[in-house]
Amino acid sequence: MEEKVKAIIQKYGSDRGFLVPILQDVQKEFNYLPREAINVISSSFGIPLSRLFAVATFYKAFSLTPRGRHQISLCVGTACHVRQAPIIGDHLERTLKLKPGDTSSDLEYTYETVNCVGACALGPILMVNGEYHGQITIAKTNKILKKLGKKVEFDE
Repeated sequence: MEEKVKAIIQKYGSDRGFLVPILQDVQKEFNYLPREAINVISSSFGIPLSRLFAVATFYKAFSLTPRGRHQISLCVGTACHVRQAPIIGDHLERTLKLKPGDTSSDLEYTYETVNCVGACALGPILMVNGEYHGQITIAKTNKILKKLGKKVEFDE
C-alpha cells in the first residue's frame, strides 16, 4: 500500500496545495482512505494527522471506512421527497438489507442518502457508481439493482 500511496504523491510533487486531489486519488485506489495511507501522506508532507483527519471528515466524498464496490445514493431533498423518494428508500433498505450509511459485509454495496444533488426537475434521483438516474421508480430501481447482480425479491 505504501508504494501505491507514494506513487500518487509523486504525481503531484511536494505541493501541499494538492492535498485534496491526493486524498481523492488514494480513495479512488482503495475505495476509502486507509489509516496506513493517511500515515504515509502525513509523513511525506509533514502534515499532522489531526489536520488530515479534519480534511477527510469535512468532505462527505471521503470515507475512513471501507466502502462497497457499488455506491448507491438516493437524493432525499425536498423535490425528491415529495416525488416518493422515501418509498424508494424503504425499498432499497429492504432489498439491500442496509440502512443509509451502511456497507454490506461483502463490500459489494454502500447505500447512503444525500440532501440534494441539484437536479430537482429530474427527481427522485438515484446515483449509482456516479451515474445519475432520474425520475426513479421501484421498477427502475430493480432494473438497476439487477444489472449490479443483486437479487430483487420485491418487484412492484
